Amino acid sequence: MITISGLTRTLPQGKTVLQEIRGQLEPGTFVAIVGASGSGKSTLLRCLALKEPWTKGEYRFDGQEVMKAGPLAKLRVRRKIAYLEQKPLLYEKKTALKNVLIGAVGQVSWIRRMTGMVRNDDYMDAMDTLEAVGLIDRAKQPAEKLSGGERQRVAIARAIAHGAELVLADEPVTGLDPHSAEDIMAILKKLCKEKRTTIVVALHRLELAEKFADEIWGLHEGRIIMNVRGRRLTGAEKVRLS
Repeated sequence: MITISGLTRTLPQGKTVLQEIRGQLEPGTFVAIVGASGSGKSTLLRCLALKEPWTKGEYRFDGQEVMKAGPLAKLRVRRKIAYLEQKPLLYEKKTALKNVLIGAVGQVSWIRRMTGMVRNDDYMDAMDTLEAVGLIDRAKQPAEKLSGGERQRVAIARAIAHGAELVLADEPVTGLDPHSAEDIMAILKKLCKEKRTTIVVALHRLELAEKFADEIWGLHEGRIIMNVRGRRLTGAEKVRLS
């Protein structure tokens, strides 16, 4: 379980971009964070991924207070987290399979990333994950030749293969056609339920949040103004988020 309490992020110039964020993230829960542009969605995800610092508050990951942990303890937490950007950072000249095997920065050691060294047993697991995200026929294709939706699938497969317990996806369907967007969300939902992975997705498309998320956190000016579970948003709630 992940618990956040009173987490606040203030920029060096004095502007507070996240205020008193509170919530719990249970294993196997799909949470959508929604809100207008500038509401703090991406900042919240980057803070949860330990890519940006919190100013104050408490962030517990499996009972451990992350903000007070030492460098090695924070590194171990980072390796449990997969952060998916709008445009996944892949090794462009390497194949989809190799990208899954090598892993992302923070997931595996730098020696493995630089040398590409993997165990023979890892290949079948990587192929299985590519099959799970519908990319088995693209396994040998260089990343530079993959479409936007296919690149996101590689990033998701990489998270699965390296055992991420928390997947944070920042607008993962931006720029995708409606069919591809639904496919990406369905894959994340499947990962959530089958692997008991905690999924947190920042979205601007409310209809996708309503269709796929177990919980919807509404963000406005850096504050959570609503936490909706198991239902669609009302018209009044949508207005508050605009």
